[in-house]
Amino acid sequence: MVKAIIFDCDGVLVDSEIVGLDDVVVYLAEHGFEWDAKHLISTFTGMRDDVFSAALRAEYERILGRPASDAEAHALFEGLVDKRRAKRDTLQPVPGAEKSVRAVKALDGIRTAVASSSRMVYLDRKLKHCGLWDYFAPDVYSAEAVAHGKPAPDIFLYTAERIGIDPADCLVIEDAHHGVAAAKAAGMAVWGFTGGGHCFEGHGETLSEAGAARVVEHHDVLAAMLGQIDRQ
Repeated sequence: MVKAIIFDCDGVLVDSEIVGLDDVVVYLAEHGFEWDAKHLISTFTGMRDDVFSAALRAEYERILGRPASDAEAHALFEGLVDKRRAKRDTLQPVPGAEKSVRAVKALDGIRTAVASSSRMVYLDRKLKHCGLWDYFAPDVYSAEAVAHGKPAPDIFLYTAERIGIDPADCLVIEDAHHGVAAAKAAGMAVWGFTGGGHCFEGHGETLSEAGAARVVEHHDVLAAMLGQIDRQ
């Protein structure tokens, strides 16, 4: 029996994963990386900043052929972040996101929350910018509040505790295989979502392989499915 729907933010509600992506690929290429957009998305989407930064540093050291100094690693990561920030004015909600949220809000006795790898300050800005904050507040939770980021289950277990719902009664909507794995590890049901602008060919198969019970391609479909969730 589903008693709560927990949405990831980036790539499910807010189409942020695609923002500045091409510029990031160019930036990394200038530093010797051979990562294309698909590799970045398939490998790192859903990771908390510290996990991604560590992976970035490890690859940079392989390219350099020596350990990177803290200053070099910091400069590389901040340069990448700056490329994305430069395009933040292009941020939009994932098409139809509000429709899915409204469908859940119309149900009786179903809690809603957001559980994201993003820092709280960015969650606040993105959800408010896209007109979605008021649907969830105050139940918007960042992985910076827990010890381990996705694919560890910490953020989902923390969210379930805060909203007072048993993890087994939660359904998670996720666009990243790290997030799917985290939800599964938390003992929650999880559906994959591929309606974000960053979802390349094969993205749905990756989510299924990670453990998503269903994969939904658009919020029009997701809204219809969620609108029936209390009858399943």
